[in-house]
Amino acid sequence: MTDYQRIAADYLNAWNAPDDASCEERVRALFSESVSYVDPLVDVQGHDELAATIGAVRSQFPDFAFRLSGQVDGHHRQLRFAWELGPTGAPAPVAGFDVAVLDDDGRIQQVRGFLDRVPAQG
Repeated sequence: MTDYQRIAADYLNAWNAPDDASCEERVRALFSESVSYVDPLVDVQGHDELAATIGAVRSQFPDFAFRLSGQVDGHHRQLRFAWELGPTGAPAPVAGFDVAVLDDDGRIQQVRGFLDRVPAQG
């Protein structure tokens, strides 16, 4: 039986990695080599592009962390979960949800991300 809760937590741990080296290590462990990641702001393929995307988000929001928001739902090698991005112990200005599809080995093959709340750019 697939532990969708653990996969979602590991996924957010990759986004919360403290540095590039640990991010790359987490990406290589959790995602298939040919991972596809798409959200409204980016469309990337493979470990290197995904790790670079995560690094860019970490640079843009250095004092923020991703956290689960609500329950993780999964079936048939796919899961969906809501998340928030904000400072620890404070309301999160960014929120969204992701749908991930696993490969036959249980690694994340595809991610489709959606942004529900983003700060106004001015």
